[in-house]
Amino acid sequence: MTTYAQRQHLKYSAAQLFDLVADVERYPEFMSWVTESRIRQRRDHSIVVEMTIAAGLLRKRFSSVGALHRPHRIDISSDDPLFDRFKQRWIFEPAAGGGTNVVEYHVDFKFRSRVLQMLMGAAFSDRAVATPAAFKRRAHQLYDDHSQAQLNNA
Repeated sequence: MTTYAQRQHLKYSAAQLFDLVADVERYPEFMSWVTESRIRQRRDHSIVVEMTIAAGLLRKRFSSVGALHRPHRIDISSDDPLFDRFKQRWIFEPAAGGGTNVVEYHVDFKFRSRVLQMLMGAAFSDRAVATPAAFKRRAHQLYDDHSQAQLNNA
């Protein structure tokens, strides 16, 4: 079983960060441990996602459901047989001085198989800790570099 939570302030808007996290099909571009990610189904305020994660040579595919409450919250859960438990939550709260307080990034998971927990658990835990930093770097690439390029082309 692994639980991890982090809070931080970022200079980007809640809508920008929400859109970044909700754009799951782009995850393989900036999260090396995600080798494939696709949306299988879209509904009004939810998506069903199929994702493949890697730890060394080991690859595992699983599905999850994201409940989208734009722009303030994303709740992700999985009843995939790979997990006994998988829950992930992002909460975005606009900050008084600008930007957004990522009030909470929280993940709680446990692989169903003890062997898989031993083989992938530590790597998956490391990825959970690295996830907020990967999104922060991606936000910088998309929003800072893009804004600067627009200013340079004006």
